[in-house]
Amino acid sequence: MPPAPTAAAADPETHFQGLVRRMLGELGEDPERNGLLRTPERVEKSLRWLTRGYGLSVRNAVGDAVFDEDHHNMVLVKDIEMYSMCEHHLLPFFGKVHVAYIPNGRIVGLSKLPRIVEIFSRRLQVQERLTEQVAQCIMEVLQPQGVGVVVEAAHLCMMMRGVEKQNSRTVTSAMKGVFLDDLGTREEFLRLVHPGSR
Repeated sequence: MPPAPTAAAADPETHFQGLVRRMLGELGEDPERNGLLRTPERVEKSLRWLTRGYGLSVRNAVGDAVFDEDHHNMVLVKDIEMYSMCEHHLLPFFGKVHVAYIPNGRIVGLSKLPRIVEIFSRRLQVQERLTEQVAQCIMEVLQPQGVGVVVEAAHLCMMMRGVEKQNSRTVTSAMKGVFLDDLGTREEFLRLVHPGSR
């Protein structure tokens, strides 16, 4: 009769973890020292979580939360927290997203707008594309009269390296439909996003 195992066998190292271990060595570290032994496993788990948007779908996120409603005034969800990863340096950028739309006979459950932001932000991104993807997605899901999206973010690739400007913020916008074509609608949206800025 074989002896009972004294400890659970360690999971075999994945290819991903092997790459992290090699990277640590290339940086001049000792990947075998105590503090780094489980770092490859942690890095893999962390990066897969931070980029989980690749495995999420708009169809599943929105589900059946689109409702017929005779409402034709602006719907705005402000200050949606956003965390993403810069595809150029694999460093985080983070901030707030403001999303508005004017319905055209259909509305969506309010919690679904942050979920849409989450789907596209949890990928390797550039802020400009993220902003456009959120706006375009809402246009496709709801076919509203228009959509406005503003993203304000701080980028660690600018704060920790390169120009090292700690207080810089990047603002991007995407306007669709009446938000693009009608100055009054666009100005109302921007006033609601930044009250007192005019």
